[in-house]
Amino acid sequence: MNSENKANQTENPFLPEPARIVRTCHLTEDVKFFQVRIADMEKALSFRYRIGQFAMISVLGAGEAPFSISSTPSRPGLLEFCIRKTGLVTDALFGLKENDMIGIRGPYGNGFPVEQMKGKDILIIMGGLGAAPLRSVLLYCLDNRDQFGRVILLHGAKRPAEMLLIEEFLSLKEREDLECLLSVDQDDTGKWTENIGVVTTLFPKIKNINPSTTYSMVCGPPVMYKFVLNELLKFNIPKDQILMTLERRMKCGIGKCGHCAIGYLYTCLDGPVFTYWDVIHMRELI
Repeated sequence: MNSENKANQTENPFLPEPARIVRTCHLTEDVKFFQVRIADMEKALSFRYRIGQFAMISVLGAGEAPFSISSTPSRPGLLEFCIRKTGLVTDALFGLKENDMIGIRGPYGNGFPVEQMKGKDILIIMGGLGAAPLRSVLLYCLDNRDQFGRVILLHGAKRPAEMLLIEEFLSLKEREDLECLLSVDQDDTGKWTENIGVVTTLFPKIKNINPSTTYSMVCGPPVMYKFVLNELLKFNIPKDQILMTLERRMKCGIGKCGHCAIGYLYTCLDGPVFTYWDVIHMRELI
């Protein structure tokens, strides 16, 4: 267990910290944004995590579930999550409003190798709900812009109404230090001015990729990985520099229950971030 995790956890690792919902809003029909703060301000400011890690959120009477942290550790005090309504816990979360209380424990998982990424070009590819964990990477890179080379974002969704945080990403296109490319499979509004097509149709728009100095982060629906990985391999990006954050049913978050076991790996401990090399040798990951 890494030092950040140890610093945050109480003597009982299953005991959540009370947290208050500061802000919540719908991002799409079935995805909501939650901004929360741990009730104890000292603990809120000292809650340390790495980009790519996740937390367990609990709702009294409904249970708990794991969710990727969408905020960045470079902005301490508040935690942000993009949550899709899929079951009992998320149903309960969707019924909560600002100032309501939830439980938070964590952070868990390995996160992205930030120190290895520093000084490198960063290529972020997100599809659908994959924007949730990779938003943390993007914001961290932008907050520490001088520590990275090129920062390129490819963001795809089925249609404009299903693109998470669409206004935020459209505003980021104005930044000169970010190459931000957005695409939808189909435009049902007649007002979409960005690319139309699956996210891989954005790859020809990327020029002069240096594979040896590029780290790529990928997250999206399972069908997306095969095609995105093929494009990245065409760029000759090394397999250990292609990083994916993968979801698999997690329960305890600390490797005790075995729910997320894949062979000899535990997603909650060894992941959720894996390299393409990991995937090649453990096909069950995707």
